[in-house]
Amino acid sequence: ETTSAMNENKTTIRKETKQLGNIRAKLQSPLQTENEICAALFAMQDENYRDFHAKLIPNVDKETIIGVRVPHMRAYARTLWKQAPETARAFLEVLPHKYYEENCLHGLLIDTLAETTDEALRLIDRFLPYVDNWATCDMLPPKIFASDLARVRETVLPWLSGDETYRARFTIVTLLTFFLEEETFEPEDLLRLAEIHSEEYYVNMAIAWYYSFALIKQYERTVELFESKTLAPWVQNKSIQKAIESYRIAPERKAYLRSLKIKG
Repeated sequence: ETTSAMNENKTTIRKETKQLGNIRAKLQSPLQTENEICAALFAMQDENYRDFHAKLIPNVDKETIIGVRVPHMRAYARTLWKQAPETARAFLEVLPHKYYEENCLHGLLIDTLAETTDEALRLIDRFLPYVDNWATCDMLPPKIFASDLARVRETVLPWLSGDETYRARFTIVTLLTFFLEEETFEPEDLLRLAEIHSEEYYVNMAIAWYYSFALIKQYERTVELFESKTLAPWVQNKSIQKAIESYRIAPERKAYLRSLKIKG
């Protein structure tokens, strides 16, 4: 990296740090309206990032994308909750939102302020009908879920059978996030997801993502499913593709997984 590039990066970091400082200072003022929250988000706008990120969520109208980097939104969510908690809770009652970043902020605030698993589930259940893209959906599963995984399972598993794309995807991402460790893994989840036959790309992609992590974390149990070749060909092949991209799978296993791809 050239000295010029390094200096440019340092300047950018200083600018972004100052920008976040200005946002935090604004939050020390009286309670904000939703318009003021939008103004704070626009103050963190990066138009180049907006152009880049819009390509990753092509089903979202670019005019509704402000262009705020996720670390900045996370910092803003924490500051908003700390400095203006009543505003943060009031914001969660205002649906639908206009901007993509408002939806992301909504999800981040649930993670920040939910004090119990039941509260998080209630807030997410209310919000999911308004989620319209994978990026917002995938940042939703909150850390508080870990405090009562049994309650999470009994609540979200029925959501797999509905016709809401992002409610189903949220459930799959929740299974991926919290239920693939040795102490939380339920082998029947492997078959449960195999029984989903969806034409929705973002549901099938989530299923493939889940299986790729299952091959990493629960290889012996998961590979049997791939050997049986009962998964939809696209899901089987995409799962293998994502799994072999991981450095956590040994080369000999990667070679074997490649042999399990469904041709044709």
